[in-house]
Amino acid sequence: MERVLVTGGAGYIGSMLVPELLRAGYRVTVVDNFLYRQNSLAQLCHDPRLEIVGADVRDEAQMAGLLKEADVVIPLAALVGAPLCAKDPVAATSVNRDAPLSMFKRLSPSQRVLMPTTNSGYGKGDPGVPVTEESPQTPLSLYARHKVEVERALLEREASISFRLATVFGMSPRLRLDLLVNDFVYRAVTDRFVVLFEPHFKRNYIHVLDVVRLFVFGIQNFDRLRGQIYNAGLSDANLSKADLCDEIRRVVPAFVSLVAPVGEDPDKRDYIVSNQKLERTGFKTTHSLQDGIRELVKGYRGLRNTRFGNV
Repeated sequence: MERVLVTGGAGYIGSMLVPELLRAGYRVTVVDNFLYRQNSLAQLCHDPRLEIVGADVRDEAQMAGLLKEADVVIPLAALVGAPLCAKDPVAATSVNRDAPLSMFKRLSPSQRVLMPTTNSGYGKGDPGVPVTEESPQTPLSLYARHKVEVERALLEREASISFRLATVFGMSPRLRLDLLVNDFVYRAVTDRFVVLFEPHFKRNYIHVLDVVRLFVFGIQNFDRLRGQIYNAGLSDANLSKADLCDEIRRVVPAFVSLVAPVGEDPDKRDYIVSNQKLERTGFKTTHSLQDGIRELVKGYRGLRNTRFGNV
């Protein structure tokens, strides 16, 4: 039985991925520092195939022993997003860049790595021209710059795959309200309005359950996918902020979006993404943006606090 090491396994994606890995028959070791005091894996502790290690990925001595036992490594541990990285750039550098670079050096050539990177590395694309895996990367934030640097080192290993994830959305035991779809739907449910800066800026989106399915697909089809980069998002969800608000209004008709007369968004990302390379492998997304919006509305009806943010 293969052992999968998931760093950050109690986080937003990890707490959805770990149960799916167990269902697929893997032994799973989770490393997490539980920064947000989450209890997102409690329902899985009965499973003898799950090991939970409370540790920091920057602890090289402890990570060395855990890495030796892993057949597959999925490094999810990160300080995620431009605002959080700007708030603490020293920690962001040590966690997002230095820790995975150190990890890669300790792995043997036969150990497989499936890495979530980000399509935010594309920065600003040409209007109307989808970016592909071959498009130049012009990262605009510290978070994106670190992901680009780590991806370069990752692909020096043959036994690796990089998934450039679109902006993720959907409910999770370790929910994040700072992600754009999750944020806008929360505002629609609780405030009924949002103020937009640069409403024409576009980006791509993907449901967290499709991200989970993608990692399992990647493990099971590793030899076909290895050594490659894949954009991962919904091909029918290259939407502007204004478009996103229109989609939310289909579920929450009272939602109002206002364009700010002054000011600007510090997040200058603006691009549309081609996901055709991944789709040609046979992987298909199964959860639409509308599915996610309806799911979030349902979840937020019982949620009236903001402790699930990252910043």
